[in-house]
Amino acid sequence: MNLLNRKIMLENRKLIPLVFLCCFHLISIESNGQTPLDELMMPKQDLCILVNYEFGRFDQYWEGEVLRKNGTIATVQRRSALVMAAYGITDKLDMYLGLPFVQTNSTIPNGGKFAGTSGLQDLSTGFKYQILDKKTEKHQLSLLASAMFSVPASNYLSDYQPYSLGLKTPQFAWRILGHYQLLSGFYGRALAGYLWKGYTKAEREYYYNNGSYFTPWMDVPNSINFDLTAGKWFWQNSLRVEATLSTQNSVSGDDIRAYNAPQPTNKVDFMRLGGFAHYYFPKINGFGVLGYWNQVIEGRNMPEMSTWGLGVTYQFGIKN
Repeated sequence: MNLLNRKIMLENRKLIPLVFLCCFHLISIESNGQTPLDELMMPKQDLCILVNYEFGRFDQYWEGEVLRKNGTIATVQRRSALVMAAYGITDKLDMYLGLPFVQTNSTIPNGGKFAGTSGLQDLSTGFKYQILDKKTEKHQLSLLASAMFSVPASNYLSDYQPYSLGLKTPQFAWRILGHYQLLSGFYGRALAGYLWKGYTKAEREYYYNNGSYFTPWMDVPNSINFDLTAGKWFWQNSLRVEATLSTQNSVSGDDIRAYNAPQPTNKVDFMRLGGFAHYYFPKINGFGVLGYWNQVIEGRNMPEMSTWGLGVTYQFGIKN
């Protein structure tokens, strides 16, 4: 057995993380419970549980393409707690299930004029399939595809932004991922995806979206997403560290009108930088801890959001 194959076996048996949580929250101004984003596969009949806490805040946002502050909302904070699971149906097919609890507010004592809210957001489920896994003495090449679906898990308000828990609409995401890794542990990953979003019902009978609409139903824009990641395994595969550049471009939608609140019909685009690390305890089989940070650096109808998160993972086998 060559060294690279041995390394891959170790990753599959002991070092399976739930890296997909990095984009589970805050893909846009709304939280979207979506998609596994890594190349690692669960062994057959293995289950991995993630418990994660995330905190995000912003005091500036892009109104269309103009970055501005708004004293009415001051600094908006967003906290979320997530429980998520990954299960290996086969060695090439994984299943995912997740549910976040979200809380929003403006800072005190100089907070905004609106109350925040809290509650369950969207229940997400989906699958990831390994199309190709080619290994040689010097490198590994993987190709994977995933499909994720989410539905609202509570009766929250979608047209209460930026405090809304989410979009309150069915969402379906298709993604394809390519991964290339060297024997030294360095790797690169590229991801492309399409996110379909349905209609959401607002608490009003009229809204403006490049024209007047006399209906409570809002058409939420679909989006195209791309990620580029560079990373490395350290300490005999006990630590995984990576940096990611993510982009989203909506295929339709309107801009936030001057001195008006955002709404679900807005065209939400962004570019975001992120860092991620996951440590696996060599002497505590199955346990791992992770941390990550993201910063939106460019956007349209999007908050200049800074986010960090911490989580714990535990993996174990389920045998018949």
